[in-house]
This record gives sequence, structure tokens and C-alpha cells, in this order.
Amino acid sequence: MALAAALIAVTSLLAKALGKGLGGSELHPVQVSAGRFCFAFLTLMPFLLWCRPGFHGAPWPTHIGRSFFGWIGVSFLFAAAAQMPLADANAISFLSPMVTMALSIPFLGEKVGPKRWGAAALALFGALVLTRPGTEAFQPAAILALLSAFFMGVEVIFIKKLSNGEPPLRILAINNGIGAGISILVAAFFWREPSLLQWQLLIALGITMVTAQFCFIQSMKRADASFVVPLLYATPVFAAAYDFALFGQPLSALSAAGIALIITGALILVRRERAAKLRAK
Repeated sequence: MALAAALIAVTSLLAKALGKGLGGSELHPVQVSAGRFCFAFLTLMPFLLWCRPGFHGAPWPTHIGRSFFGWIGVSFLFAAAAQMPLADANAISFLSPMVTMALSIPFLGEKVGPKRWGAAALALFGALVLTRPGTEAFQPAAILALLSAFFMGVEVIFIKKLSNGEPPLRILAINNGIGAGISILVAAFFWREPSLLQWQLLIALGITMVTAQFCFIQSMKRADASFVVPLLYATPVFAAAYDFALFGQPLSALSAAGIALIITGALILVRRERAAKLRAK
């Protein structure tokens, strides 16, 4: 899970490099997300040909919904990463569990107690500290990161519906295949010819993302979620280190405080959800 966190932060770093025009012209976020999904799907192809997972009986509407909202969320995150510190963009995107929690009430019939609402309030306060709306320090790109969190939160609702009976390889294949199809159609309207270096970065982006997904799934299979999931919230820490190393972007004290509040709120939600599942058993 720690490796998954490190790799997810790498995808944000690659997206930022491509969005800022490293090695060529600036690439549009939807073109970057097209590279992410297309090359991730191509990376999966040898495994699909070897394992030949069946697709008969797959809940296609749920897969399509998950892939559509996931694609939008990733595109907004890549757009935010190109315009603001990576740690900030990644931390704001981790508000997605709050969105999932709120949507689980009408869509999944779940009950949310005062402790979970308190955790959500703590994380949202962290987002306010991080974005500082109404001040000169406010970054308009933070709105893109907030939209990313919203759509990723919606995606998790679909993932929860898939998690009961869908094989992991089929989930990966369908998600990246549908995401590739959607992103190619949209990216055609914003296409700029990448340089050789940018093609290499796009390929690396796809390979890195599917590897991160694989590490995440394997971690969830091999250990209790309440133990491994908190490690995923190290992503903003890795992102801050990468951002400083490549772009010289330091992490301010206020940003560190906001990130800490968001991560704390998210971890409380993870713990409460785990406790609820244990009570249900």
C-alpha cells in the first residue's frame, strides 16, 4: 500500500510535468488522462491474453458509471496538479471519502453517525486551511481539485457496488478500457502532438497507474483494510517530496497543517467504516 501511495504521487508528478509543457508544448489535462488510461490498458493486455478473464455477466451499467466518474475525477486532478503544489492537489482529492459518505446515505442506505460527520467536518476545515478562500493565497486551481474529490467520491459508490462479486482483473480491464475509450474521444478535441519525451512520459504514466492499482488490490487482498488503507494517505507526503525535488516547490506550514487535518479526518472515517463492518458481522 505504501508503494501504491508512492506510485499514485508519481502519476500526479508526471501529469504536472506534461501539463507544464516539460519537453514540448503544454498538454491539455484530458489528453494527459487519455495517456493514463490508454497505456494502462495496453499494459494490462498481456495479462488479459494470458489469464483470459470472462466478461459475461459483468454489471456493465455499474462499470460504465464507475469508469465515467473516475475519468472525470482523474482529469480534474491532473488539471489541478499542473497549476498548484502537488501535495495540496493530492490532499484535497482525499476529500473524496467525505463525498462517498454523504452519497452513501441516499444511494446505499447507510447510516452516518455524529462521529463520522465530525471527521468529515475536520477534513473540510483542513481543506479551508489549505485553500484559504477569500484571501490572496487562494488558488483557483483548488476548485479543480475539489471537483476531482467530488467525482472520485461518486466513483467509490460504484466501486462499492462492484466489490462484492467482481474479479479484480476484470475490474481493472473494464475500468481502463472504458476510460481509454472515453478519454480518446474527448482528447481528440484538444489534441497537441506530443514530443518524443512526452510520449515516453505518457507511457510511463499509464504503466505507473496500473502498477499502483495492482499494488492497491494486492494489499487489500493480503491484509485487513483498516491496517493498510491508512498507508494510502501518505500520497501527499510523497507528492510534496517529488514536487520539491523536481520543481523546487516547498511545502508551507499552513499547507502542512491543512493536509494533516484532511488526512486525520479521512483516517477517522476509515476506522469508523471498519468498525461498522465488524458490528454488521
